[in-house]
Amino acid sequence: MSPQSDPGAEIRSGTVLPARRTDIELVTDDHLTLVGELAEPLDRPARGTVVALHPLPTAQGFMDSHVLKKAAARLPELADIAVLRFNFRSVTSPRGTSEGTFGDGVSEGFDLRAAVRDVVERGLPTPWLVGWSFGTEVVLKHALEHVEAGHVAGVVLLSPPLHRTSDDELARWASVDVPVVALVPEHDDFLQPAEAARRFAVAPTVRVVPVAGAKHLWVGEKYVRIVLDAIADLVVPGSAPLPTHWDDTADRPAGDQRP
Repeated sequence: MSPQSDPGAEIRSGTVLPARRTDIELVTDDHLTLVGELAEPLDRPARGTVVALHPLPTAQGFMDSHVLKKAAARLPELADIAVLRFNFRSVTSPRGTSEGTFGDGVSEGFDLRAAVRDVVERGLPTPWLVGWSFGTEVVLKHALEHVEAGHVAGVVLLSPPLHRTSDDELARWASVDVPVVALVPEHDDFLQPAEAARRFAVAPTVRVVPVAGAKHLWVGEKYVRIVLDAIADLVVPGSAPLPTHWDDTADRPAGDQRP
């Protein structure tokens, strides 16, 4: 195979593509410090931003939960998307421990507010909120203030369980003017597509997208790619499907020593 036709190395579960990665701290309105990371395109401005909200802390959810970690590892390089992820209050990861105690989705609204504020203050593109499981509950309960302020471009809900979100809270999303997309696994442990359609009927602006074969945790590279393609195409239209291989020598300036 000639160099011109070589697609490069396959992007696998542990692949981490180049990005400018910055350890960050978020300070909440109730005076807690949360730890996180901002991953941005290495040598060009971001064309979109994602704020990632992780699964349930009491079920080992954290900022490194695999779909969110892979989003930060791939999207800056492949789609020019900045990814901010952080540990909710009380949560520990290799990045460190966020202060506070678990708030069962209530006080985590302060955490979301701190993350959105950080993106706005940095002058990044208006973010999409990407919640996964418990993270979707935080979005549905607390994100409308940020949508109404013009600080959110759209919302992606991965495996929404709707355990903590009431029908009244869902109904408040009926009139939003930003896209809201729920990716619902066919074999989800908590909320499958038919029931999701029924629950979200009070908010017809929410688009429920069933994902055939998938389960709540999106295990398997096939399903990770489905999720990341969906996110990328919403945040930066036309950027999906994302490459499945990456040539680390392509279009590289002389002397560039990126990994």
